[in-house]
Parts: sequence; C-alpha cells; structure tokens
Amino acid sequence: MKLSILGATGQTGLFLISQALQQGHEVKALVRNVSKITIQHQNLKVVEANIFSSESLEEHFKGQDTVMSCLGFQYKLFSSISGYSDSMKAIVTAMRQAGVKRMVTMTSWYTGPGSGINSSFFIRNLLIPLIKSVLTNMYEMEQYLEMECSDLNWTVVRPPGLQNNPATDKEIMTSEGFFVPGDDGYPVTNTVARGDVARFMLSVLNDEKWTRKIVAMCCKA
Repeated sequence: MKLSILGATGQTGLFLISQALQQGHEVKALVRNVSKITIQHQNLKVVEANIFSSESLEEHFKGQDTVMSCLGFQYKLFSSISGYSDSMKAIVTAMRQAGVKRMVTMTSWYTGPGSGINSSFFIRNLLIPLIKSVLTNMYEMEQYLEMECSDLNWTVVRPPGLQNNPATDKEIMTSEGFFVPGDDGYPVTNTVARGDVARFMLSVLNDEKWTRKIVAMCCKA
C-alpha cells in the first residue's frame, strides 16, 4: 500500500514509518525539515510539505492509497490552539483533490468535554486542565470529520498517555468512547507505548470495522 505519513518526525511518526516499511508498504513522509528523517529505505521517500496548505499537500497525495497523520501541536496555557483542525481541513481538501479516500489519524483519550470524570485525580485535576487547549482542538477536529467528511473513509485513533517505547505483543483493547473502560467503568490504564499506537493504526488500514469511527485504544496489561 502507498502511504503518505504526516507528523513523520515525531516519536509516534517514526515508529509508524519503521513498522510500515517492515510490513512492505511504500511510504512517503511529509515533513517540514527533510534532514530530521534519518531512516533510509528503498521504499521510503521524504518530501518537504506545508501541512496547512492543501496545494502543497495535494501533489504528494496523488497516486497514494492512504494518508496517515501523527501530527501534534504544543499546548498553550492561556490561549487556544487550532493546529489540529486547521491542518485537517487542508488535509481533507488535498485528499479530495487528489482522489484519496482513506485516512487514519490520531488524537487522545478525554477529548470530549467532561469525559475525564472517571480518570485518576492527577489526570482529572492537573493534566487535563493543563492540556485543555490541545484536547479541545482535537475534539473540534473529530467533530469536523464526523459532520463534514462522510465522503472519506477516515478513522480516528484515541490513545492514552504516550510512552516512547517500541511495539509490544500485548493484546490491543478498544472502545468507541473517550477512553477504554474496565469492568468497573474506570480507565484500564493511563499509558500506552507509541509503538503500539503505530501498530494499531496500521492494523486498521484494511479493517472496515473502524471506517468513519473514532476508537479509543490501549494495551491489555
């Protein structure tokens, strides 16, 4: 499969590239600075692109089968951010112009207002308020896909806190909610390896179960 990967220089993006190449996919990594990608492979092409410009993205989407995004934007304490929704609108426009239908992107647990009520004290009272601007804009991006992108076969993957660890062989747990609950209704974990997020994102490429769905994921302990 021919994949265009955005956010390729981030930790999750690097795991995604490596695993995609291992699985035999042809990867085009779209980055701001091509020198930040040190991976070399015959099936990897690294190109410079502007994630907020549909014109810049369109040329790199043509002939591709799927767009995958691990884009992330820094939180701001006292102001809102719009990177997630702004970049997604450019991505969607470019996909439509290039004739690409499939997309897999990632956000986070607890994007919805009040969805962290069952989380731990630290997450509920400290972490979520700290990154509220990020979660709010992620939610806006999710809403945009749900309400305005029924013509595309998108999947949004929601992981919990990300650890810079490679993929494991642990069973992946999923839920069509803002987190993955245990039998008691509380979150089963607080973290997941970035490598496992990449593993799951690749696994949904040919799985129609998650077409036009938002899925929270984590790994079984």
